Amino acid sequence: MMYIDRAYGKVEINEPVILDLINSPFIQRLKYIDQAGFIEPYFPGRTFYRFEHSVGVYLLLKKYNASIEEQIAGLIHDVSHSVFSHCIDYILSAGSETEHNHQDNIFVNFVKETDIPQILEKYSFDINKILDDNNFPLKEKTLPDLCADRIDYALRTALVFEEKTFEEIQELLKSLSTEKNNWVFNDLNSAKDFANLFLKLNTDYFAGMESALMFRTVGDCIKYTIEQGYVSEKDLYTTDKEILTKIEGFINKDQKLKLLWDRMNNKIKTKNDPNNYDSQVLCKSRVINPLFKEGEQIKRLSEKELNWKKVIERESCPKRYFIKFEQ
Repeated sequence: MMYIDRAYGKVEINEPVILDLINSPFIQRLKYIDQAGFIEPYFPGRTFYRFEHSVGVYLLLKKYNASIEEQIAGLIHDVSHSVFSHCIDYILSAGSETEHNHQDNIFVNFVKETDIPQILEKYSFDINKILDDNNFPLKEKTLPDLCADRIDYALRTALVFEEKTFEEIQELLKSLSTEKNNWVFNDLNSAKDFANLFLKLNTDYFAGMESALMFRTVGDCIKYTIEQGYVSEKDLYTTDKEILTKIEGFINKDQKLKLLWDRMNNKIKTKNDPNNYDSQVLCKSRVINPLFKEGEQIKRLSEKELNWKKVIERESCPKRYFIKFEQ
């Protein structure tokens, strides 16, 4: 299968296990799950989907010669995402506004209820090994380390928001290598450029005011529809479009829902005002401290750029916003 990816270009995918996994309905569902949550009303034209990112993580690991097991782990890593992605952390108590971890918390049990274990068994892969992130340090590491997941969604967001061109992404990828299960830049300048790009993406998009507003308003609206019985928790594992269609059927019958719907769709003006607000929202903040080569040594950016330690300390704390609605 020839696959065209916005970040990596044309790639031939011919591994039977990967092709079967991609065709799984549980992976295909991710084509209809917004990567950011419900971004169109806040950043029109900038939507991309969890499927693209999931395949992207697989392609990145493949490009850098990770094991087929790690490539599989990368491909399936987001399969447990609900509708509206991390908005779920503002809907269900099993998640956390500051950690955005609901999907991770349910991941193992969720995957075991899909057809993925049967596909892996068909090709003699150990499902328990695949589901254990400790086995795959290129695919997943905790912040502020780099990992394939973090690299891919940063590159993809940079492209979608026109912070980087395709050609610039290719140059960045050329400056990146893997060594001892770590992602390492070839030099200090490349590490610094990527760290600053990631900082801008976090400030403007991942943890900015618009995203925080999206998380809160989508969370409030969907939570209310569950309380009223308009949708069920089971519906949260369909697609964005399906749940939006269900909600639309009740809007004209419920004035409170109409208000929450308008807020969710960014039709009501807001401001961030800690002295006069209707709702608080916490937003997970991300920052990286990449590794780079200096001669034969591997160092962290913060070892050479001492001010980066302050950036890490500041940006590692969740962002807090105080939302005042005009209506």
